Amino acid sequence: MGDFFNPEKGIWVWLSTMVDICGLSILWIFLCLPVVTAGPATAALYYTVVKCVRGRESGAFGYYFRSLRQNFRTGFLAGLVALAAAAALLGGHFIVRWYGTRWGGAAYILYVAYYFALTLPAGVLCWLFPLLGRFEYTVAGLFRAALQLTVAHLPSTVVVVLLTAQTAVFCVQRWWPVLFMPVIAMLLVSLFFERIFQKHSPELAAQEESDPNE
Repeated sequence: MGDFFNPEKGIWVWLSTMVDICGLSILWIFLCLPVVTAGPATAALYYTVVKCVRGRESGAFGYYFRSLRQNFRTGFLAGLVALAAAAALLGGHFIVRWYGTRWGGAAYILYVAYYFALTLPAGVLCWLFPLLGRFEYTVAGLFRAALQLTVAHLPSTVVVVLLTAQTAVFCVQRWWPVLFMPVIAMLLVSLFFERIFQKHSPELAAQEESDPNE
């Protein structure tokens, strides 16, 4: 019976985790509403999910706001670049699709090729802010590292791109998943990315004790 009232055991741990998952998801959505702040908000979410949801550390919202503050400038600038690139690529996608679906033949083949080619920039976008959440970068260095990891780990990148896209579609089609899916999706992404981060950066294990974002 004593364990039932112990805040570090049983149902209280589960409830605390649920509060973190829902609270962080809603906070992330709120901070992404201006759009230009989506970059640092996403970097902070990834960092907090790794530390508090996976790592079981307490104080999730404190972790989130510290990471948001420390990565804001780089994340903001990187987000602006990413938004401009995404707008151009999506514009190209709509144009190519329009011609491909109406003319068929070679135009349709071009549309399919363009669609698959989008995996590369989409992969870079998926890597950008988890990298920023875990390491310190300049804007140029962040994009360079994201591109290198996208190419070096293409199978994992494709899975993460599909996971991210399906999560976005799910949340758009049914509003209620936004209450928890951002954190759940980031947790699934971390299963791929953390393994790769540790492979490319052996010192990451030591940083768990003295992380620069703490």
